[in-house]
Amino acid sequence: MKLINQLAKETGLPIATIRFYEKSGLFVGKKKDNIKSNNYTYYDDEVIDKLELIRDAKSVGFTLSEIKELINAWYSKKITKDEKLSILDGKLLQIESKIKELKQVKKQIAFLKSEVEKYDC
Repeated sequence: MKLINQLAKETGLPIATIRFYEKSGLFVGKKKDNIKSNNYTYYDDEVIDKLELIRDAKSVGFTLSEIKELINAWYSKKITKDEKLSILDGKLLQIESKIKELKQVKKQIAFLKSEVEKYDC
């Protein structure tokens, strides 16, 4: 069992971010029943795994609500491998669509830039 500062050191995430994720319901810490002298929250190794999953999922474009669904599904062991793959395939399709949109926007900006270079004083 680890305290939040240990989680921050191990994951490289700021304490405020970890607290935000916990308040968002992405994971839950535990209080030790036998310790009454403090109000510390303790975290097990599964939380480190979840924080790494959150970081990785955010880096590829998952929203926090999507991440929450992902964590609930992954850790509840209620979805099959095929369902996990389907979730990931869906996100890949969303990313491909976003790439196409961004390429179109890039073309438009490049065109506008060339027009400004030609005609603007």
